[in-house]
Amino acid sequence: MRIDIITVLPEMIEGALHTSILKRAQEKGLVEFGLHNLRDYTLDKHNRVDDYPFGGEAGMVMQIEPIDRAISFLKEQRHYDEVIFTTPDGEQFTQAAANELSLMQNIIILCGHYKGIDYRVREHLITREISIGDFVLTGGELVAAMIADAVVRVIPGAIGDEQSALSDSFQDGLLAPPVYTRPAEYKGWKVPEVLLSGHERKIEEWRHNQSVERTKRLRPDLTGNR
Repeated sequence: MRIDIITVLPEMIEGALHTSILKRAQEKGLVEFGLHNLRDYTLDKHNRVDDYPFGGEAGMVMQIEPIDRAISFLKEQRHYDEVIFTTPDGEQFTQAAANELSLMQNIIILCGHYKGIDYRVREHLITREISIGDFVLTGGELVAAMIADAVVRVIPGAIGDEQSALSDSFQDGLLAPPVYTRPAEYKGWKVPEVLLSGHERKIEEWRHNQSVERTKRLRPDLTGNR
């Protein structure tokens, strides 16, 4: 898989792409990242990629021309399954979306910035718009890193124990159950007896019941008709 990220602040995301699971996935040849500075695609002598919006609204807007140049250049190299724009008013990013994207061969992530982006980019160049929540960040770089991390970690072989990723919160529409490790008792705080029993069926029942209870209590919006 290849993930190309277009940004005006590559230094904001570079470290995340070469750390932990993302680093190991690259070393295993499971994923390749391309980090592209949008300023390299502008013809402006001052390397500007933004301008004032028509209509007089406050703030600066990312221009269409350098973005089109960057995306066109990348598309000359390979076919892309998705061209994603990170924006607060996009679809909510979910585990299901991460799973879906992990099955693709090549994707582009365009990081939003400034006041917004020339809407023609969204109308003609973008295939999918993604948000991580109803709030505004300085730019989409952190969002791109989060998308990349969520997508890559579910690629088979990216983490040592693949079952670990499959049992994460939201994979089955539920929050993950509580987890414990040694010591079995600390300051009088004890690990539930069922987890020490070795009884696999009872342990799985306990975990499922805990997932359902935690989801109903903490995220009732996920429970639906459960």
